[in-house]
Amino acid sequence: MKKIEDNSFLIEEAYNQETGVVQYIQAFQYSRKTKEWLYTFTYEMPLLNQTHQLSYTVPLARVGDEQFNSGLGDIALNYRYQLVGNDRLAVAPRLTLIVPTGDYKKGLGLGAIGYQVNLPLSWELSDKCISHWNAGATYTPRAREASGIRANLNGYNYGASMIYLHSENFNYMVEIVKSSAQSLASDGSKAWESSSFVNPGFRAAINYESGLQVVYGASVPIGIGSSRGNNGVLVYLSFEK
Repeated sequence: MKKIEDNSFLIEEAYNQETGVVQYIQAFQYSRKTKEWLYTFTYEMPLLNQTHQLSYTVPLARVGDEQFNSGLGDIALNYRYQLVGNDRLAVAPRLTLIVPTGDYKKGLGLGAIGYQVNLPLSWELSDKCISHWNAGATYTPRAREASGIRANLNGYNYGASMIYLHSENFNYMVEIVKSSAQSLASDGSKAWESSSFVNPGFRAAINYESGLQVVYGASVPIGIGSSRGNNGVLVYLSFEK
């Protein structure tokens, strides 16, 4: 029976796709406080073998304060290398090119090509418990504000999760994530904006004789620290074959 892997919600797991196996991932997150939402579609495929993986992520979002804008965000093109992969430990550094497909005038993108690195590590603590760890950074040179002013922007992210395997096909999970990124004002000044969440939830799998695995799940992101009160809901669905 194929157990659930590479199906966390806010944390990236360090398992590349096996040779000949592709995955289609969808996630939808909604904030009760801001009324903003984010939908992402991700396609993952191995490149020649499991050591190398290519993927892309297409975001659709609703952003804004009093006036909302909805539409396509900046698309991410990803390459991941399986540096370590054994029964207990996996490490898979990722490099990402962020394509400015979102309308920066509406707050849906940054109006410039961005670069991101992330280091996911997955550690099987026991037959029932698996932990995942992330640390990453983002750099966007000459990012644009709605007025057209440009500046170089930085960001970083880190987090961890714990997965409890109630069974191979049903897991409980809790994630803790923090991110901080610079924003650009119309006068050219920059400020750091941070967010922190605890995200408890579950995921479950349906395995078919054809080899198809369908994974679905849900969680409730709870804002902590500077994000206190910004709670929401997240639903997840993936197809892997």
